[in-house]
Parts: sequence; C-alpha cells; structure tokens
Amino acid sequence: MTEVRPMEAAPASLWEREEEVAAVEGAIDSLCAGRSSSGSVLVIRGEAGFGKTALLAETRRIAEARGCTVWSARGGETLRSVPFNVVRQLLQPALLSLMPEEAREYLGDWYDIAGPALGIADPGERQADPQGVCDGLVAAVRRLARRDWPLVLMVDDAHWADQETLRWLVAFAERLDDLSVLVVVARRPGEATGERAHLLETVAAAAGRPATHLSALTPEATAGLTRATLGEHADAPFCREVWAVTGGNPYETVELLAKVQDSEMEPSEGSACELRELNRSARGGGLVARLEELGIDATRFAWAAAILGSDISVRLVAKLATLKPEEAVVCASLLRNARILTDSDPAGPRAQEVELEFVHPLIASAVYNSIPDALRTAMHGIAAQVVTDSGRGAAAASRHLLLVHPDGDEELVEQLREAARDHVAVGAPDAARRCLERALLEPPAPEVHARVLFELGCATLLTAPAKTIGHLQAALAMPGLEGPERVDAVFRLSQALLHNNQLEDAVRTVEEEAARHEEGPARLRLQAVQYMWEGLYASEAGAPGRSERLARLARTCTGRDNSERALLMLRGFDAMARGESAEEVVELCDRSLVNGRLAPGLGWTDTEWGLELPLMLASAYAYTDRLDRAEALFSEALRTYESAGWSGGHLALAHAYVGIGHRRRGRLREAETSLRESLRIAERVGRGLPLHWSATCNLVDTLLARGHVEEAWAIAEQYGFAPPYPSTIVLPDPRSVRGRLLLAVGRTKDGINELDAAEKAAAVRGHHNPVLVPWAFDLARALAVEDPVRAAQLVGDVRRHAERLGTDTAIGEALRCAAALETGQRAVRLAAQAVAYLEASPCQYEHAAARVEYGIAARSVAELNRGLSLAKSCGADGLVAQAREVLETGRGLR
Repeated sequence: MTEVRPMEAAPASLWEREEEVAAVEGAIDSLCAGRSSSGSVLVIRGEAGFGKTALLAETRRIAEARGCTVWSARGGETLRSVPFNVVRQLLQPALLSLMPEEAREYLGDWYDIAGPALGIADPGERQADPQGVCDGLVAAVRRLARRDWPLVLMVDDAHWADQETLRWLVAFAERLDDLSVLVVVARRPGEATGERAHLLETVAAAAGRPATHLSALTPEATAGLTRATLGEHADAPFCREVWAVTGGNPYETVELLAKVQDSEMEPSEGSACELRELNRSARGGGLVARLEELGIDATRFAWAAAILGSDISVRLVAKLATLKPEEAVVCASLLRNARILTDSDPAGPRAQEVELEFVHPLIASAVYNSIPDALRTAMHGIAAQVVTDSGRGAAAASRHLLLVHPDGDEELVEQLREAARDHVAVGAPDAARRCLERALLEPPAPEVHARVLFELGCATLLTAPAKTIGHLQAALAMPGLEGPERVDAVFRLSQALLHNNQLEDAVRTVEEEAARHEEGPARLRLQAVQYMWEGLYASEAGAPGRSERLARLARTCTGRDNSERALLMLRGFDAMARGESAEEVVELCDRSLVNGRLAPGLGWTDTEWGLELPLMLASAYAYTDRLDRAEALFSEALRTYESAGWSGGHLALAHAYVGIGHRRRGRLREAETSLRESLRIAERVGRGLPLHWSATCNLVDTLLARGHVEEAWAIAEQYGFAPPYPSTIVLPDPRSVRGRLLLAVGRTKDGINELDAAEKAAAVRGHHNPVLVPWAFDLARALAVEDPVRAAQLVGDVRRHAERLGTDTAIGEALRCAAALETGQRAVRLAAQAVAYLEASPCQYEHAAARVEYGIAARSVAELNRGLSLAKSCGADGLVAQAREVLETGRGLR
C-alpha cells in the first residue's frame, strides 16, 4: 500500500494538503513580488474539522517566514449578532501598535467615521451612515495596509462573521486592484444563509479563481497519519478502522489518535473494535460525559466560557460561573489538559487575565448546546450583567440580552434601547433593529411601547422602508407619542412611504395629521411637509389649486422659524417649476435663508426636515440662472456628506446635483465625472429609486450635450432609462431628455411621441419653466418640416414662457429655437439675439451652441471660431466637430 506523506515540517492536520499549501505559497509569492502587484482573494471551503484552521495556521507560518505581516480574525457561532466583531479583531494588531494621535493621523478624515465602529473613537452627534462607515473601514484598512506591506488578512469561520464585517469584506475585496494585499477567507459550505450567504458568495466572486475545497483524508493518508502518530507497528486493519470511524475527518482523526496515545492502546487489529467508543468520547454526548468527569466546577467553567464566546478570561468566567479565583484557575488547567480549552494569549501578565479559547469550534458548539435550555438562558442574563459591570457598555451586553427569556422586565427594555442607540451611532442599524425587536417581545410598558416602535422605525428607515411603515403606523395608533415627538413620527412615516414608492399615501398621511392640530408650529410644519411631498409628486393632478394654496400660505411667512422657512423654499421651488418670475423666485428663496445660509435644523444632515428641502432650494436657484448660489449649496452638500461619512443615497444625490451645477455652467467634462460617480453610488444603493433616476437622466443629458450620442444610448439601455418613470419629480424632466435621446439616435417618431407625453405631463402639473422641462425646444425642431404650423405655435408658446420667467438662459434658448425654424436674414437676426442673451447667461454650453449656430446662419468665420473656442472649453465635442466641419469646407463663409 502506498502511503501519502506530507512535507516534514507540516503538522498532522496538514496531511494530504500539498496542493492547497502550494496554492497558498503561490499567492504569497505573488504578494511579495512587489508593491505594484495587485491584491488577491483566496477562499478555502471545507466541512467542520476538515482542516481550514490548520491551513490558515500554515498560511501564517509561510507568510511570516517570507517577511509578511499577518492579521487574523475568526467568526463565532454565538457572536454573529455583534456588529463589526470580526473586523475589529482583524485590525487589533495594527490599532494596538498605534498611539491615539497616530491612529488619527493614519486614518485622517476617516477617523471620526470608522473609529467608533472599531472602538477607538467615540461616536459623533450625527447618526452614522452604514455605507459611510463601511467605506471608512475600507479606507482605514487600505491606509494601514500600505504601511504594513506585504500584508496577509485571514478570516476564519467566515460563515459566522457578522453582517457588518462581511459588507466591509465585500467592499474591500472589490478594491484590491491597486492594493497589494492577500485576503484569505475560510468557511464551511452551506452554513450561512440569507444575506450572509449572498455576501460570502460575492467575496468568492471577487477572488477571480475557484475556491479551494478541502476533502476528507483518503484511507491511505489516514494510515500514514496513524503510523506517524502511533508508530510504524500500527497494523493495516487498525488503520482502516481509524479511517472508517472518523470518515477521514482530519480533526477527528487527530483527536482520536491522541486519545489512543493517552489510553496506551495497542494499534493492532485486536483493539480496533474499541476505536468507535473512544471516538464517541471526543464528540457530542461523549464530550459532555468527559466534561462531567472533570467535575461540577470544571463543567460550570466550560459552560460559562461557551456563553461568553469571546474575550474569555479566567476572571470573567469565574464571575459568570460564580467560582472563586483560585477555583477558576484550577478549572482552566483541567480543561486545557483535556484539550477542551487552550490559551489564546499565553503571555498574559497574570493567570486570571490569560485569554482562553476553545480548541476547536466543534467543541465550543458541543459545550454550548449541552447547557440545559433554561440554565443557558439564565446564564446569558447574568453574562449581560458581567459584561456591563466590566465597563464594556450596553452594546457589548446586548447579544446576551437578545437571548434572555421575555419576562416584562422594564430595565431590560431600557438596556436594549440604549444598546440600539449605541449600534445606530456606530453605523449598525441592523443590530439596533434586533435589539428593538427583542425589546418589543418583553414587552415594554404601555407608556414606552410607542416610543420603542418609533425608535425601531427610525432604525429601519433606510434598510427596510416597508417594515418601517408598519412600525410607525402601530406607534401612532397607540398612546405615548405626543407633541413634537408625534410630528416627528408622522414625518418619518411619510419618508418611509416615499422611499417605498407610496408617495400618494405619504401626502395623505401628513394631510390627515395636520387636520388634527390647531393652528400653530406643529400644524405649520406638517403643512410644509405635505406641500413638500406634493411638490415632488410627478403624477399629482391637482397642481394648480395646490400652488395657489401654497402661495397664499407663503405670503404670511416672514422666515421667523424653520416651518416658515420651509414654506418659503417650497413656494420658491413651485414658482420656479411653474415658470413664474425668476426675480420673485429668488426673492422667496433668499428670504428662507439666515444670513445667506441654511438655518440650523434645515441643513443637509439634519433629520427634522430631510435633504429634500435644501435640494429644492438649490434647484430653484439653478433653474433661474442663480448658479453661484446653487453651486454653493450643492458643493456644501457634497462636503457635508463626505465629512460626515454619509456615502449612500445622500452622497449619490450630492454628486448628481454637483453634476447638474457643472452641466448648467457648461463644464460638461466635470459634469460627466460627477454624474458617473453619482451613478456608481446609486447602483450600490439600488435601482428604481429617485436618486438612481437623477444620476442616469443627468448623465444621459450631459453626454448628449457633449455629442456622445452612442454612449448616451448605451447608458440609457444599461441602466433602464425608459418608461415607466418614477412617481417623484426628476430634474431635468426625464421625458424631455429621453425624447431628445430618441431623436438623436434617429428614432424620430418615437422621440416626437415621447416629447408629446412630456408636454401633457407638464401641462397637468402646470410646469412651464422651459429650461427645467425643455420638451418644446426639441419638439419644435423635430416638427419643423412635418408640421411647421404646430412647430411655430410651440415656438411662440415657449417664448412667452421664457419671457415670463425672465432669465437670459430661457429667453436665449427660445430665440435659438425660433432661429432654427427660420431662414435668411430673419434666422440671422434671431440667432444674433440668442447670442446676446446667452452671452449674459451663466450657461456656457448654450452660449457656445448659439455662437456656432449664429456663425453658420451669418456665414461668419469669426463667430464660428468664437463658438469653436467656447465649445472646446465646455467639452462639447459634437459642437466642436460641427464648427470644424463648416470651417473646413468653407462654403459661403466670410
């Protein structure tokens, strides 16, 4: 019989793992080739006991022998509810090596964002954005990794890692192209479910190589391992029985052979029949029986260690098991000798402070599951108190509180509420949700029940708007929420309905609540919120009556509080969209500010009103030619979200509106960059949301302005920029932009139909700002030959709307459109007038287009060259090509 033997230096648990070790060596060699080498991910899959941990230990040995830095962490079966548990473990070596001021210097702007999640900084006053925290952790590890190159990150038992860590791991693994780091992830197949399984599969996909699958030992390898452990005299029948009993499981094989040695059993065919019973003593009920043989105190110690799960110190275990310190030290020694516990930090200063861990997760699970159910529940309750008394806070104790039997304990409800607040503060809303859902099971006292539901609704607002709706509706239906707190709950409910694409319900909810209140600040705020949602409702048919009511209400507002300021902003936005006098729009908007700035409580990260109001204010400025004020607000939003670490939907919208500012200015290259970044973030948040539509619509609009028609069409096709349109307003009007796109790709009939639909939708809402809803410009040009009478009528209408608005951009664009429908000297005169208006406008792309068109109509080389120069500065490649073609042919030019 041929025996398969491992390399001499390999431990017993690495038998028959030559190929896997070779793969590890290859990955480490690539890592050490140079700092410019790309990072990589290596995924190791294997059933429990198949040697994943042993292979990671060998990975560490090889990596350190080649001069690598190694950070490692491990998921725990009972620790999956602890947010950021594994990533904290992973970064501990780096963080402990830094003084606080050094950590702040290394992490830079990310310190205040990622620091609380890592436990090295206190949470800020603002609610942490989960995506921002994830991005902050990615940035933190990237910066530390550059310091500690070559770096190997190892995550064992990743199937038990917390979701927050797995989200970070996905984001980090997808950004290894320019970072030379080796990430090694070991997991059991089939153990994770739901979101955790999806995240693990995404990590595996990022590896770009097949996962390493560990298999059971062959009979030949088991025989070789048996003889290497017990001696060459172990006979073949005995070796075959070892394999039959363990099924080739490497961990069980090693443990069984250790017990054979302890029992001084002769490795011969005559004793082979005893192996099965000996193996049972190392697992399941046999392990429990063996534990009981060590005595009651040792059993209680092991149970307490299994309850704690992590940070297992003799001192803490003694408290939980109600043992004296000296008794606990003896128990720890007994459990070490029995290969149930081992030291994770044998260099601890005192015996009581030595950190312990279970020899194998299989043992930890067996011990935990052996605790009688009622006792296990009670021990978790005691563990929560022990953890709290040790100074680790409510969040650390919450995983134990989650497992305590509900008993109407008001103190436990308060502890869970406090833990939820702590979780939200560090960017772990899912953990907060679990705490609050458990608090509801207690249940809370009637006077706080509604508040717990309200807090739960706030925690799930961004992640599960449908659930949030149910929580908040239930909270509002019971006593306990009164005054401003109730108004906040109604506002949050309306936000959840908005995010769940139930805008009509959001409007009705706020309207009904407003009717319950007497005249005063609460009612005024609710009225403002109602008008805000109505203003964003793209299908709202009662727009004329609504605008009149809003105008009447706004006339009574002086801007003395935020409700009045909100109404002024809303009235300004509505007037802008309806195409009323730009001067009056700006006057309304200016009155809503305090010393030219957003008032406290109305800022970009303030939750009392949300981001919609300042966005509507800035948009009112943007589409009335006050681009300096609009751009200041858009840039402020971007800075605020970046500094606060809000890198989800808020940041996507900020980049989109910065892109709108660039687009309106005519800085088309910069606009495209901002909008692509917005779309990248929006994709991560999810399609179908208003922020995704904003990014896509404006990117298509910008690419068309640049003359990149094929690219614009590709973006539209890739990201679903087509009907049905969202129920919320998108700026500029998506129907108008898609109609222009269809015309540009030669689908003239479809383009005309789309622009006709844009006309009807704008008429229903009374939106007549020709820059915001620019369907008429393109429709008139498209109909110039087919239906010149209607085209002329459209031009007349758009000129009237432009003059009513009164901005240079609107009037100039209307004149450009009129010139396009004329010939001869009339076309030249209209084109010259368009140039005059657009030269005074802040919109340089439109100015460049007018110059080129005027140059062509007047056959002027000078005007064409001026238009060409402006088009180049804007990045309008289509205009540049058009101007150059006319200049190069030179036909009829003067």
